[in-house]
Amino acid sequence: MSVTTVPIQPIKKGSIPKFWVGIAALALAGGGLAWWGTADIRSEYSSDAQFLKDNAGQDGITVTKSGLQIQTIRGGEGAPPTDNDVAMISITGTLRDGTIFQEPASGPFPVSGGIPGFTEALKLMQKGGKYKIWIPSEIGYGASDIPDPKTGAIAIPGGSMLIFDVELTDFVSREQFEAAMQAQQNAMQQGAGAGGPPPQ
Repeated sequence: MSVTTVPIQPIKKGSIPKFWVGIAALALAGGGLAWWGTADIRSEYSSDAQFLKDNAGQDGITVTKSGLQIQTIRGGEGAPPTDNDVAMISITGTLRDGTIFQEPASGPFPVSGGIPGFTEALKLMQKGGKYKIWIPSEIGYGASDIPDPKTGAIAIPGGSMLIFDVELTDFVSREQFEAAMQAQQNAMQQGAGAGGPPPQ
């Protein structure tokens, strides 16, 4: 049985520097691919500041001066609400790790009645639009722990970034909303006073 050998060619003069340049290029390319391929892992384990920095570079994300980040999932129509309006919204709120602190809910929400970041976000939305927003803790709840009103357990740890999925279905002025609430209350009182069920 014979063994065929492949002769090793002698290294030409000047090839060693080229060899090391090639190795360095491969290492840089591999590092770049590893960085790109671990973007999800880096986002999961990095600080909120790093997450927001990475997130700001994603397509369709608008970043405001305050640091609020907003993405339009579905565009709406018309002018946005103001501080004097009450918005009708559908909302879900989560922490960065996916923990839900605000179960899906729908209802009226005074535009100026929330944390600064949420108020700012509402004033960038249009009726019928659907949005995703990222609120840094500085314009959220800050360093304070926020307890769950039902259980008393901490629902939002201090310093948390907040993520909301929001649909703005409609909005009316605060005066219109209060007048409608008063009319409904009067109708219920009249129905109760007459001994019958309130009108539907």
